[in-house]
Amino acid sequence: MADVPAAGSAMMPGGARVAGSNGRTDAFPPPRRTSLAFRTTALVVSVAVAVAIIAGVVGAAMIRNTAVDVTRTYLVNQAEVIAQQLAGESPGYRIGLAKLAQVFAQQGISLVTENRGGRLEGTDQQAVRQATVAGALALADGASMSKTLSVAGKTELLEARAVNGRSFALVASADIGAGTQRSLQRRVLLALAIGLAAAVIGGLVVARLVTRPLRRTAETARAMRAGSRQTRAPVAGPSEVADVAEAVNELADALQHSESRQRDFLTSVSHELRTPLAAIGGQADALSDGIVAADEVPQVGRTIRAESARLERLVSDLLDLARLGADSFRLDPAPCDLVALVREMTGVWQVRCEQRGVPLVVSVPPAPVVVVTDARRLRQVLDGLAENALRLLSPGQPLVFSLAVSDAVVLQIRDGGPGLDAGDYAVAFEQGVLHERYRGRRPGGAGLGLALAHSLVTRLGGSISAGPAPEGGACFSVVLPFSGQWTGK
Repeated sequence: MADVPAAGSAMMPGGARVAGSNGRTDAFPPPRRTSLAFRTTALVVSVAVAVAIIAGVVGAAMIRNTAVDVTRTYLVNQAEVIAQQLAGESPGYRIGLAKLAQVFAQQGISLVTENRGGRLEGTDQQAVRQATVAGALALADGASMSKTLSVAGKTELLEARAVNGRSFALVASADIGAGTQRSLQRRVLLALAIGLAAAVIGGLVVARLVTRPLRRTAETARAMRAGSRQTRAPVAGPSEVADVAEAVNELADALQHSESRQRDFLTSVSHELRTPLAAIGGQADALSDGIVAADEVPQVGRTIRAESARLERLVSDLLDLARLGADSFRLDPAPCDLVALVREMTGVWQVRCEQRGVPLVVSVPPAPVVVVTDARRLRQVLDGLAENALRLLSPGQPLVFSLAVSDAVVLQIRDGGPGLDAGDYAVAFEQGVLHERYRGRRPGGAGLGLALAHSLVTRLGGSISAGPAPEGGACFSVVLPFSGQWTGK
């Protein structure tokens, strides 16, 4: 026999199994996720590296530009000093320029001067050519020249002056302070490396501080999954992380409350199931033991049948409540005359009211009121409300069926019975709440009827509410959207 995939899973081409309803897979494990701490640290380090690279590039450029500016300023100052010396020309000026040239040469600066023949001369012939090409000889008396030259891929700075009809020039490489530049750049790089290391350490510390409340919240959630309902996550850290912790705590509170209500509800249902089962079992034992007289057998049969019907009604309510929460719950909407529906109900409930000595009052429009709804489910709601009301009524207290039309259709089941306490109307449709509050004080079922009515009316697109009735008891109003026809006035 061929293998059959397990329920809730499917087979892909090639035999690979995909996830079923339980979310598990056999062939494709979930991807491995990195931690928030790792991501935070990686992000901080990435930003720090990017900042360090940008700062290094900008810092190197600024150091170089500053060095060029310093060299340019030095050349300008020295050129002015030489110009002043040439302006007061004396017989020994040539000796002075020669000494200056030697001093400048030690600093990496070339001094070029114009001789009496009108040509530039100096110990550095390359500097002589650069000054000549730059046009130092063409300077007018008293003029100056500042140029940046590119020679063999290197940047050269030139400062030229013309004094007393003769020109001179100072030529120096822009990298004259390369050693100082490299020293400064090394220091900048060291500072950036220290800052990068500090960023990594800071990122790790910040990541742990930020993720610590999240880890505690995750531990709380795992404890909740394991069954603990008293554990709460600490509300700490940044506002977003604190919001997550508060949300988990609120979820824990809601889960604890919901499970408490479920336990109470199951206790109530089990109690309601036990009562008819005990009656049926006792009557069956009496019949099997032969202790029931022949003339009492019909009464025993009626008792067993009534208790069986009670059990059947309780189980039916439980099934309906379960199905209402599923997508498979079916509704059969169709045009329905509500006036005819209420009158049909009247024929059934008139007999039951007469047996209890309860007057039945019916108020409906004279003309048909047609809406699109599920008549069977709507009748189930109205019969359940009428059953609850009649159970509490004493002889002489009225039961009212009312149908009114305005912008919407309003169906009301009212009574003249004891009603509810003022604070109970707001919780009337919560499962088992009224049943617990009135246990032992009033006859009732398992507390499912009103919850079922609320769910049904909601699925029908309407709303249901509870409040005091003018007759002195309780009033339950079912409001349906009116999209049909009404010929009355």
